[in-house]
Amino acid sequence: MEPINIVNSIITPLDRKNVDTDQIISKEFLKRIERTGFGRFLFHHWRFDAQGNENSDFVLNKPEYQGSQILVAQDNFGCGSSREHAPWAILDYGFRVVIAPSFADIFHNNCFKNGILPIRLTEIECDEILAKGLASPYSVEVNLEAQTVVGSDGKVYSFNIDPYYKQMLLNGWDEISLTFQYEDYIKAYEDKRVAF
Repeated sequence: MEPINIVNSIITPLDRKNVDTDQIISKEFLKRIERTGFGRFLFHHWRFDAQGNENSDFVLNKPEYQGSQILVAQDNFGCGSSREHAPWAILDYGFRVVIAPSFADIFHNNCFKNGILPIRLTEIECDEILAKGLASPYSVEVNLEAQTVVGSDGKVYSFNIDPYYKQMLLNGWDEISLTFQYEDYIKAYEDKRVAF
């Protein structure tokens, strides 16, 4: 995984609650066997009409949010099924950070395992950031090391994160990479076992 620490970006304000994984990546796009290529299907039924034309009212189709790496949403983001394709689609589209008041547990854990930083801020804080982002393009700096989100207007929001996941993201480790950090201990244990 690619390490993540500081992300400077305009936010994409997705002012919706209970965004489930089928809305993030719909079931008809789950036939791919790779982990890449899902970004073009992110929020497909919101981004496009039945004829495949872009819905100009949907936030991801607005030019001022193109290239954004930070998605901000409302409560209970990533609910629904446990499909890991949801964070794959979010990452493949270009988002490195998702900010919301709460996340579904499985989706939250899958974000960490795929190099996405999910940040929990309060509902009031998320409402404030969303309002700023909907009024005009609003940039923030996310600093994982400092555990802060700093707006272009100077407003500072602090967040908590489990130290285990923080280290994984800062170093770009997945669970296999983390295991290799203990390779010498594992080898010593295996050598000792063989001796018996």
